[in-house]
Amino acid sequence: MDKSRRKELQEQFKEIKTFMGITQITNKVNGKIFIDSHLNLKNKWLTLQMQLDMGRFANLELQKDWKEFGKEAFTYEVLEQKDTEKIADVKWELKMLEKQWLEKLQPYGDKGYNKPPRQS
Repeated sequence: MDKSRRKELQEQFKEIKTFMGITQITNKVNGKIFIDSHLNLKNKWLTLQMQLDMGRFANLELQKDWKEFGKEAFTYEVLEQKDTEKIADVKWELKMLEKQWLEKLQPYGDKGYNKPPRQS
């Protein structure tokens, strides 16, 4: 590939909008949910499935259920997404979004895979 074509493709890549957001993985067998936040939602479900298929997912309880029930037992959805372009502190904004969804859905214990927040 010549340098001008490469530079053109790099510029096109920079112009692609990225969206941060909150996702939910649902176990259709037992109803448990897992809430997570991501700085870039593009292809996130493919990445998560790959981690789960390889046995390398950070949440061990979800990983165990994935292995037991198989990928067909799970669904994935984006609960909220925001364009990162106009946000000054993306990480802080994402943390606040996740906190709101965790408070709303309470995905702990029998309801979910998330760890409850620590009590101060």
